[in-house]
Amino acid sequence: MRWIMSPGLMSLVLGYALSQFYRAFLAVLSPTLHAELGAGPADLALSSGLWYIAFAAMQLPVGWALDRFGPREAVSVLLAVGGAGGALVFALAQAPWHIHVAMALLGIGCAPVMMGSFFIFARTLPPASMSAAGGAVVGLGSLGNMLGAAPLVWIIDQTGWREALGGLALITLAVSLAIFAIVRNPASPAGKLPPARLRDLLAVRELRCILPLMGVTYAASACIRGLWAGPYLAEVFGASDYRIGWVTLGMGLAMVTANLSVGRVVRLIGSDKRTSVANTLLLCAVLATLWLAPGASLWLSSVLLVMVCISDSSYSLIMSHGRVYLPHHLVGRGITFMNMVSISGVGIMQFLSRPVYLQTSAAHPPAQAYGYIFLFFLIPLAIGLVFYLFSPEDRHAGY
Repeated sequence: MRWIMSPGLMSLVLGYALSQFYRAFLAVLSPTLHAELGAGPADLALSSGLWYIAFAAMQLPVGWALDRFGPREAVSVLLAVGGAGGALVFALAQAPWHIHVAMALLGIGCAPVMMGSFFIFARTLPPASMSAAGGAVVGLGSLGNMLGAAPLVWIIDQTGWREALGGLALITLAVSLAIFAIVRNPASPAGKLPPARLRDLLAVRELRCILPLMGVTYAASACIRGLWAGPYLAEVFGASDYRIGWVTLGMGLAMVTANLSVGRVVRLIGSDKRTSVANTLLLCAVLATLWLAPGASLWLSSVLLVMVCISDSSYSLIMSHGRVYLPHHLVGRGITFMNMVSISGVGIMQFLSRPVYLQTSAAHPPAQAYGYIFLFFLIPLAIGLVFYLFSPEDRHAGY
């Protein structure tokens, strides 16, 4: 895949690495933010949920901007204003509500980054290459998840968390300027096309059994990796920041490995759909084990948390599956609409996990309370899988 080495796409991958970092770094910072700002797990659940809600709310405007202007302008402007601005607000935070504002800004800034890459792929690559291309971007970009684990702990120890976030604001601004300078927008389709209307997108019947799983498949790995893993390990097993950092680093590595290998796995299994079903069944089994034995041992729980993220490649698989049925003039709005469904699911699940935690932790010991958190993510995933089983097979299933 020599195309991934082009300067423009590499700059978008760097932007997506920042997006992955910003959605995941709260897990590592949770003890520090609690000590310095009084932000507990419930506060951080709200902050993380605001990231996803802001991200999701921007998807339809981003789709319009991609179709109207192209990824160069859409990505660079939002990443500079929301991404760099949100990191700066975070660095200056004095109260939990400042973290809420910062995470919402970061969600806005990160909203177009991956969709810029997917838009270019959808316009320039054959459908059979979408899952491999998307998996490569997600896999390489997931290195940002890894940077938000043990490496972030080391940087904070060396400089302080405020200085680290200030430095990230400058890095984010530099990446946005690089995207503006070197990304080249793909050519628009030739000839006169019908207007791109949302109601035409909603009329695509093939998406109806795909979207339910799209709305929940990413929620488990994103919410658990980005927020609940840290408090779970700390409250149930007394894990230190360093232990949490290494476990979440392993989760990030699992995301990278799964997404980089997804193209090869799809060729082996034969279709995006069948690979997604296998991934989802694995994730259901892992969540069920965490639900039934949440306090068994630190070692077992660490392994299971890493396995949660092995299934992370389902996102690019289902996105590729749905892309097959999008008319060419609806590509920009179509992929961002699917992404909106996915990210909205994460935000909603993140918000709803907060009262689940508050009620169960008040009535049960920590291990049992977190067991209910894992059950909370398992139930909608199983329901989404039932819908997905009735979705049409990929038209390019032969590979």
